[in-house]
Amino acid sequence: MGKIIAITGAGEGLGKALAKRLAADGDTVILLGRTLSKLEAVLGEIGDGHMAAACDVGNPDSVRAAFAAVAERFPKIDVLINNAAIYQPFDLGEAADETIMAMTMTNFVGPIFVAREALPLLRGGGHLINVSSESVHLRLAMLWLYEGTKAGLEMMSYMWGKELAAEGVKVSVVQAGAMMDPTNPKGPDWPGDTGMRFHMANARQGNDMRQMPISTYKSVTDVFRAVIDMPADVHLNFVGVGGNPLPRQSNS
Repeated sequence: MGKIIAITGAGEGLGKALAKRLAADGDTVILLGRTLSKLEAVLGEIGDGHMAAACDVGNPDSVRAAFAAVAERFPKIDVLINNAAIYQPFDLGEAADETIMAMTMTNFVGPIFVAREALPLLRGGGHLINVSSESVHLRLAMLWLYEGTKAGLEMMSYMWGKELAAEGVKVSVVQAGAMMDPTNPKGPDWPGDTGMRFHMANARQGNDMRQMPISTYKSVTDVFRAVIDMPADVHLNFVGVGGNPLPRQSNS
């Protein structure tokens, strides 16, 4: 029997890949994201029986409205994947007000709003999965706010796991590494020369971004499938996922 799974940030990237994978496996997927047209496009790919709702995770009114709509159709959900995030590097001196607020509200405060509104639907057997990043321990240059919000999310997840156990809700963290879509390999859509400065700043710290292993969204969905499908007597509190360095090919 398939599960009912809500995913934030489901219009693109990992969220979209998860929606397609889980729907193909027979689960019912609830797509949440800021841009309804993107969600509807994903719905068109995964078929009937699923749901899309516009949801700006950093806006509490938007989150409340989205989950009110979800509750009308699904009085119970099995899994919530807090995936939505803004990933953008910058230095402290250039950090604009709107960028700081957008990233903090989406990456850190947003999961709180979403988990709070989803909690009544998760009680008694639900599973909350928060998506973090390997950059928390890599500590890459220019990603201090992204890393800080993800580190905070990991700490909250740990505490939520203790708090919600009595309500029958499991909490897991999947700390994912760099990922890409082979069909769209252009990489992050960063402004101006940000990408070049990011690579140079990390090179000065000894991090050669060109040599860092990278996985595909499709492969990482296998990890989420395993986390979701753990036996009832097994719980994964934390899972770290990184790219696997490929062996160098010999020219001989």
